[in-house]
Amino acid sequence: MKTAIRKILPLSLLFFSVLSMAQYGYGSRYGGYGRRSSIPQAQTPEKEPEKLTAEEIVEQEMPKIIETLALDPFEEAIMRTTLVNSVKKRMELQILNLEPQKMREEFKKIQDQQEKELKAGLPPEKYQIYLDMRENPTKTKRKQKKKKKKSKT
Repeated sequence: MKTAIRKILPLSLLFFSVLSMAQYGYGSRYGGYGRRSSIPQAQTPEKEPEKLTAEEIVEQEMPKIIETLALDPFEEAIMRTTLVNSVKKRMELQILNLEPQKMREEFKKIQDQQEKELKAGLPPEKYQIYLDMRENPTKTKRKQKKKKKKSKT
């Protein structure tokens, strides 16, 4: 009986080890753990970057505007509200996908309304700096810094 157990025990261990290798993928030709599929994986398309909302767009620009114009909290609120409304209107126009000439006219109307609201809500010197900043974004920062340095001396 002992000889029978000695012959059966190694064979049964070998059998169970082969079963576990087959079940869990040990010792496969890929050399890794787990099951491997011979079916190639489909390429997943890259996700488009999510479009920003009007509030997020304005939020990104506000620090630069606040710094350049030296806005107080009230002026900042006026600026933020006006810009968010204008950006929302522009986004809605882009969704409509109008013909180019009509699109330019509508953008011009939105721009005029924005300027009108900002002119009414901001002091004249800050409104002028805003207009300069909009036309020449890089030059306005330099002018502001030079003015601050000159006033200190």
